[in-house]
Amino acid sequence: MNWSFLRRSVVRFVSACASLTLVASVAACGQPEEESSQAALLRQGAFEPEFWLGTTQRLRLMAANISSGNKQSYDPGEGIRIFQGIKPDVVMIQEFNYLSNSSSDIRGFVDSTFGSSFAYYREGGAQIPNGVISRYPIVESGEWDDGQVSNRDFAWARIDLPGSIDLWAVSVHFLTSSSSKRKAEASELVGYVASKVPAGDYVVIGGDFNTDNRSEAALGALSGTVVTSGPYPADATGNGNTNASRAKPYDWVLVDDDLNAHKTATVVGSSTFDSGLVVDTRRYSPLAEISPAALGDSGATNMQHMAVVRDFLIPTDAPIAR
Repeated sequence: MNWSFLRRSVVRFVSACASLTLVASVAACGQPEEESSQAALLRQGAFEPEFWLGTTQRLRLMAANISSGNKQSYDPGEGIRIFQGIKPDVVMIQEFNYLSNSSSDIRGFVDSTFGSSFAYYREGGAQIPNGVISRYPIVESGEWDDGQVSNRDFAWARIDLPGSIDLWAVSVHFLTSSSSKRKAEASELVGYVASKVPAGDYVVIGGDFNTDNRSEAALGALSGTVVTSGPYPADATGNGNTNASRAKPYDWVLVDDDLNAHKTATVVGSSTFDSGLVVDTRRYSPLAEISPAALGDSGATNMQHMAVVRDFLIPTDAPIAR
């Protein structure tokens, strides 16, 4: 039996019952003279019951092909500063190269950029490897073959999030060569996820899709596994495109229906991005909110992508009325 799915179903059932009881009481008795703030917000549809009936934890997911310089690596430091400014919980990282790529160098990159308690998985034997970096423990990881390309695969990690539901994070880097090959990669990936991920666990597919538009066939192939419809992350000007010229939607953070139900605005400092954030340091203001990122970091030599960030409020225990 899938216990995480059962626990999730119980949480939803109890939350729904509590919500219906509250609404019925208000309807039967008339508007109380001093209606509680929770009852008022529920009646107005301001938040979903699970938000206040149980404890939640913010989860920040980031897709990042933000290497720079001439080695498709994070050696120059611009990408590192962007990571440090955004403070993600889980990163689907591409072109995961640093210094000599030894175990000690990669561990040092993770320690200095994110923190010594962060876990990571980096695929082996790849020229431009994909990987997953996580604030929370990685309990299982590996790579799935990308049949369209020889210098990287799909890297995945099963992450033990707070609460009873695990997150399966998949880091991808689709080909630039044609939309038909990207569709083939997406179709392969759907099969891998279906065969490996238990029903009821969360799924995120993130990374560099190299898509020319939001209606590419690759996204159609993924749409039965993750939510591909908008609204989409954007910068403060409303631009959601992520290639270097900010004209095409190359990069994505896509989650399944279960996790999508917990999406929330991305909040950085005093700034709020309702559907998530495309990080472009050349346009971000006030830049101090994402310090130590510097103004020119997103325009660094050979930085061909902008990072994409989405936040979620995930339940961490059974519903408890506050």
